[in-house]
Amino acid sequence: MEKMNKKILIVDDDNFLLDMYSLKFTERGFSVDSSLGSVDLIQKLRGGATPDILLLDIVMPTMDGFEVLEAIKKENLAKGAIKIILSNRGQKEDIDRGISLGAKGYIVKATATPTEVVDKVIEIIGSSQK
Repeated sequence: MEKMNKKILIVDDDNFLLDMYSLKFTERGFSVDSSLGSVDLIQKLRGGATPDILLLDIVMPTMDGFEVLEAIKKENLAKGAIKIILSNRGQKEDIDRGISLGAKGYIVKATATPTEVVDKVIEIIGSSQK
């Protein structure tokens, strides 16, 4: 099993999911940071956080994941980070909107186990670096 030497920042408003995904990514060699929601994320990025990968939920209070992507683009934050959406919203228009806002991948939580999420993220990283 390949170990990834990448910094991933996981954003979700559910502590249980953050802990679970943090553990899974750490097991695969990622350096993991997490943000409990969009406000925390934006503060971290403004403070100079430079993740290689941003794994972002859509449905969050205050600011949803789409608004986060718009803010990141507008403020030129997380330059060079591969942005991947991890959400329970899997409608085509949500996926299209995420991709149009700069996401390189879109994973539907309900259709992937945590291990499959890690595998899909690694796959997206690989295809983004070609």
